[in-house]
This record gives sequence, C-alpha cells and structure tokens, in this order.
Amino acid sequence: MKSKLSVVKIGGNVIEDKNALDTFLTAFSKIEGLKILVHGGGKLATQLATKLGVESKMIDGRRITDAETVDIITMVYGGLANKKIVAQLQAKNTNAIGLSGADGDSIQAHKRPVKEIDYGFVGDIDGVNSSLLTKLLSAELTPIFCALSHDGAGQLLNTNADTIASEIAIGMAATFETTLYYCFEKKGVLIDINDENSVVKNINTETYKELLSDGIIADGMLPKLHNCFHALNNSVAKVCLGDVTMLDTKTELFTTIQL
Repeated sequence: MKSKLSVVKIGGNVIEDKNALDTFLTAFSKIEGLKILVHGGGKLATQLATKLGVESKMIDGRRITDAETVDIITMVYGGLANKKIVAQLQAKNTNAIGLSGADGDSIQAHKRPVKEIDYGFVGDIDGVNSSLLTKLLSAELTPIFCALSHDGAGQLLNTNADTIASEIAIGMAATFETTLYYCFEKKGVLIDINDENSVVKNINTETYKELLSDGIIADGMLPKLHNCFHALNNSVAKVCLGDVTMLDTKTELFTTIQL
C-alpha cells in the first residue's frame, strides 16, 4: 500500500497577506503525513521591480521574463518569499527545506520556444527528480518549492507555479498515493462568481465538458483546470481546489476533481 502524499500549491494573493499566509501555514503544518508546498510570488516581484525602476511586462496575465526580471524573481521567489515561508513553518514544528528547481537538480526544464510571443527566460518542464524528493521526505523534511526551474546549463527559468505543482504530483505518483491541492482565495469552482458558496463539489470529465460549454469555467480557471486534468491523466489520485479551509478535514465546501 502506497503512503499518502499531499502536494499543495498556494496562490500569490495569500503570500502577500501576512494574516492569510499565517492562517494557511498553520493549516498546512497540520496536514498529516508527507507533504510538499509550491508557491509563486508574482505580485511581490512586481512590487520589487517597481521599486527598482524595472518595468514589469505582462501579456494575458503572463510575465515576460527578460534578464533583469530573472534576477528580480530569483530574489523574490527563491529568497524573500521562500525563506519567510520556511522560517514560519519551522515556528509551526514543520521541518521545511526551501528549494528552487536548480537545487538538487530537482526540476529540469527548457526555455520556452518563441512562437507568436517571446516570453523570455520562461521554463517548460522536462522532468522532476522524484528520487531526490523521496529521500528528503524520508528524512522527515518538507520541501517548499518556489516557481523557478533550470535548464541544466546554468540558466534559471521562471516557471508557472500551478504547472510545477502538477508536475511534482505526477512525478511522485508512481511512489505515493498523491493528492494535489490548489489553494487560492475562492472556495472552489463556483457556479456563480458572485456567490462564494455556489461551489461545484465534484467534477469529472463529463461535468467538466458541461461547465465549459456553459461558460462557468473560463478565463483564469482554464489553465488551472488543464493542469488538474493533466495530473489526473498521469496517475495523480485526485485534485482539490478551494481556499485554506479545504485543508481542514472537517470542511466539505471545496471542489474535488477526479476522472
């Protein structure tokens, strides 16, 4: 019987709100068994870029990552955001270790090829070093990943945190019964965006098609749901979406996605 593993991705809106982050990390520290956390930090990076007089260029919500921007996101994702989370988890009796994809060659990627848009130093993931992560977990360490991968030739790459979480869950699924949690500010997939409690509790392939054709899943939720089904189609046991209360075993108001 496989051990259970929780892979949790935390949204950027939670990271920059001190109280929300503390609430989340308390809930994360109470998750029983093995766990891995993945975080971004895009808004914090934009704030630092503004202070340094560097323009943040976005296209359809995606950051264009030039050489200066790589330096800034490395400072924020791999430094400030990551180490604050690690330090706060130590205070909550979770022995965390902060990582980028370059550390221990844990996430290998390649620079996204230029098609219509040149995204710059943005990484598309090739593989996850699951044997390293298994060793860290067996040493009772909790890996905390920021949204950086590397190309094996010395270049750090900005990489979507939702995708990192999905690929880590997939990479670990052969060894562990893996559940992927996308933790953000909504309670789940909502029927009515203005009604916080109109949560679709269960989605499978059929319901997903219906929600798409009804326009209920649209915009920013589309890439998130794509990552969810990509994970499920690659042996991840289940995927859950919701706010921090989802990590409490007594809560039922969140979305569970299974094939």
